[in-house]
Amino acid sequence: HFVFDSPYDKFIFDVSHQSYTHKLLTGRDKLFDTLRQFNGLSGFSNFKESIHDHFHLGHAGSALSLALGLAKNRDLLNRDEHVIPIIGDGTLTNGLALEALNNIDQETKKLIVILNDNKMSISKNVGNIKNILSRFFSNPRSNKLYSEIQTLLQKIPNVGKFLANQGKKLTQSIKNLVSPATFFEHLNLSYIGPIDGHDIKKLIDTFEKVKNSEKPVIIHVITIKGKGMEKAISNPESYHGVKPFDITTGDFISKSKLTFPKVFGSHLLDMAKKDPNIVVVNPAMLEGSSLTEFKNTFPDRCIDVGIAEGHALTYAGGIALNKNLKVVVSVYSTFLQRALDNLFQDICLQELSVVFAIDRAGLSGPDGPTHHGIYDISFLNAMPNMVIVQPRDANVLKELLDAAFSWKRPVAIRYPNQEAFESNTPLKQRKIGSFDILSEGKDILIISIGHMYKTAIQIKENLKEQGFNPTILDPIFIKPLNESLFKNLLQTHKTVITIEEHSIKCGFGSIFNNFIVQNNMRDINVMNFALPDQFLSHGGYKDLIKDLKLDAKSISEKILNALYEETKIL
Repeated sequence: HFVFDSPYDKFIFDVSHQSYTHKLLTGRDKLFDTLRQFNGLSGFSNFKESIHDHFHLGHAGSALSLALGLAKNRDLLNRDEHVIPIIGDGTLTNGLALEALNNIDQETKKLIVILNDNKMSISKNVGNIKNILSRFFSNPRSNKLYSEIQTLLQKIPNVGKFLANQGKKLTQSIKNLVSPATFFEHLNLSYIGPIDGHDIKKLIDTFEKVKNSEKPVIIHVITIKGKGMEKAISNPESYHGVKPFDITTGDFISKSKLTFPKVFGSHLLDMAKKDPNIVVVNPAMLEGSSLTEFKNTFPDRCIDVGIAEGHALTYAGGIALNKNLKVVVSVYSTFLQRALDNLFQDICLQELSVVFAIDRAGLSGPDGPTHHGIYDISFLNAMPNMVIVQPRDANVLKELLDAAFSWKRPVAIRYPNQEAFESNTPLKQRKIGSFDILSEGKDILIISIGHMYKTAIQIKENLKEQGFNPTILDPIFIKPLNESLFKNLLQTHKTVITIEEHSIKCGFGSIFNNFIVQNNMRDINVMNFALPDQFLSHGGYKDLIKDLKLDAKSISEKILNALYEETKIL
């Protein structure tokens, strides 16, 4: 911001966790204490928030492609602004970023790529490209060593200057073999660096020098993730997406609840200890997916492929091909969207028994629209041969994990990052189509998907106060729908309420409605409660649920209003 003129010059922050200082410098400092809160500042770049943010971002790998598009737009319209994408080293494990690098035109002027290299993205970076960035000869200390050696050589009488020149040529030849400069310059980027990203003067000088370059440039900046806070430096994974913490000690405000991801990680590890054929693949989210202990226990059977969701799925398909190994793909719902073709062609079409542990299914809370996992049922349901299930609690999640491989089909187990209640009751053996009736009633059937059963129980209590006594059903299986179950229940329940934390478009409600139409059940009245067909904001989970009218009180009021209007229902 000292060198460039925002918003005329355009900064594009990949993922945009790095944009917080940018927000402070562009007029949002007074609102900064509302960051990631309901009706507050977004935790990511957001074009609706400021003219200094040109896109709403949140997923890794898109900044370079967007920057190339902006540069092309600028050139076609004869403008002259700078385009400055800021990427992390973890971005370079992403296929989209590599596709963009492959398409950089050497004549693209005023394109300045800043590579913030801190050796971390979310989990530790993996793969071969990170090795290019971390070669010894690209280390600032080694650069200093070369300089000192040349100074000493020059002091040797008669031959000093000659030796120093030859040494410089040899040094450059060696660096060309191992340095990131060669990698980037083959991709039409003039390489500068590495430089100390915490040296403000050096950064300013470098930006000034390249400001008017007629060729695309990449500036390789070395930083320390969490610098200025010792706990963040020593534990960068935990401080990636910062949760509330004590500002004096740096300790996180403890939340020791048992969550669905924790149940998944713990139970899968128990399964793997008994079954050496279980393998898990994860795209750069080991800690968030509660797989760190699994990785430490079975490093060869827990593969982190980096920010490469498409590769993760196709790679898992390859592992699963001989039918002997049991492959689990652990992936956030929002990131699974990035790999739909891989899911279709390399898993489902091949009829492979891969189990998908789909984490963060539902509202993501403070991360907002780029991370809400509220679309997966729609695209998973379109995949032939796919089984889709959602557990309501810890026990059912364990039961589904135990049973999934026996179904001999691709299986998607979706669950939120919410508290998972655990009971001491024996685990059941789950077959395709199994279900649980949570509360017997009459006339009205409430179908709750997953953790929404708690809302359904509250709704039943509200309705009982008005003289109604609904049945509550947890179908567990979203696909295939247990048609015989519903045909039986709908003989005595003529009003059906579906409740799910998914988009109203193409979720369970749509699947159920299609079943009603296909079976010509014209006497059944259905009310679907789900999330609206719009991009949903960020905020605390309870705030969002209330605002979106998916809380028990709001749903109960709508149901009662409909029940009392005899022309519409009953």
